[in-house]
Amino acid sequence: MSIPPPRPEPAAAPATVTVASTAPSLRGHRSFQTYWLGEATALAGSSVSAVALPVVAAMELDASPGQVSVLASAALAPGVLLALPAGVAGDRCSKKRLMVATDLAAAAVVAAVPACWAAGALTMPVLYGVALVLGALTVLHQAAAIAIVTELVEPSLVPDANARTMAAYAVAGSAGTYGGTAAVSLLGAARCLLLDCASYLISAWCASRISTLRDVPAADGPRPGVITEIREGLEHVLRDPVQRPLVLTMAFHAFAEGIVTTFFAYYLLIELDYDSTGLGLVLGAAGAGSFAGALIARRLGDRIGPGALLLIGFAAYPACGAPLLLAGTGHGWLVVLIAAGALKAVAVTAAASTQRSLRQQLCPDHLQSRVQQTAVWLVAGARLLAAPTAGAVAAAAGVWVALVTGMVLLIGPVPLLWLSPVRGLKAMPRPPHTLPDHSGLPREEGDCRVH
Repeated sequence: MSIPPPRPEPAAAPATVTVASTAPSLRGHRSFQTYWLGEATALAGSSVSAVALPVVAAMELDASPGQVSVLASAALAPGVLLALPAGVAGDRCSKKRLMVATDLAAAAVVAAVPACWAAGALTMPVLYGVALVLGALTVLHQAAAIAIVTELVEPSLVPDANARTMAAYAVAGSAGTYGGTAAVSLLGAARCLLLDCASYLISAWCASRISTLRDVPAADGPRPGVITEIREGLEHVLRDPVQRPLVLTMAFHAFAEGIVTTFFAYYLLIELDYDSTGLGLVLGAAGAGSFAGALIARRLGDRIGPGALLLIGFAAYPACGAPLLLAGTGHGWLVVLIAAGALKAVAVTAAASTQRSLRQQLCPDHLQSRVQQTAVWLVAGARLLAAPTAGAVAAAAGVWVALVTGMVLLIGPVPLLWLSPVRGLKAMPRPPHTLPDHSGLPREEGDCRVH
């Protein structure tokens, strides 16, 4: 009788090694938080100036309505004239250095107004010059400040970073507007511009403290001309099947929205007979809606896809604006307008944050500022055309018809997106190029790069 061989012992299960997940996060990201604080502070200060400069013109210098209009145009004109060259500057130069330089220059320009006022030398030409130069510096600053996000954070964090930045802008813009109104009452319009000066200095200090994770390498060979580089950015946007409809949609939306906003306050105050408190409540609700829209943009985009989010956002905007056309007087309609304004702001801010992240993810590293400024140029031009268009329609058929025209045109972005590849986007695309990672190396900021 044979004895069966002993059954082998079962092999010991291999030891399981648990590796902690270190998914990138904006929590504790010092450079982004410093950047975020600086940009929000500067925007709050700029909102103070937006309130104070017209008051200085009207109350201190007895400016006529025409002069106030010229002052507003001087602030807006650089957005059209300098947007494309600013994109070239943002791609050629160190974005960090450009941000610091423009903030310091803006602080000096704003300080000129209270200095001239104190010396008794303040005139309307001085205010025109300040508005024009400050507008130009703002365009240059934003060309670097928006595009630098892709160098500050990991590609997977770009949507979150843009959402948080836009949320900060919503809060800072509203706080600056209301704070500016209070500051004008307490300090006087000229003195309260010193608050804006201080905000630019804080922003410059914050910008000087940030460090980027990656660098955009300089191209070999001689540097092409400015016109050539502008054309390169324009051609990239217009040839890309996703970026082209995104940018054209934003420009179309800006034109239609500009027609509505031209007479929005006038219609509420004059036609519907609401007072300034009612107008403030509606505008405040829009600020809160913008904040909420920025916060939910990333999560909603992950759940339904960026294409669907853009379609829903642009479709919801005119739908939520329709109550303005039907509204009458009374507190009930005021509540409706407040709720509709908040929902409208949620929709457009979520869509705007999503489209910015899409463009940045699709854009090569060396074109980030130029592509961004191509969009800025088209949007600024559309807004510039919107005001005279609204005025012509109102002169011919009345303010209500001008509002209806704008609302109808606001539907236009929906078919533009529906007929484009944007509709099928289920997730954020991966960036086309990855920047060289220098996070472990000591940082040295260079001057403008020679391409």
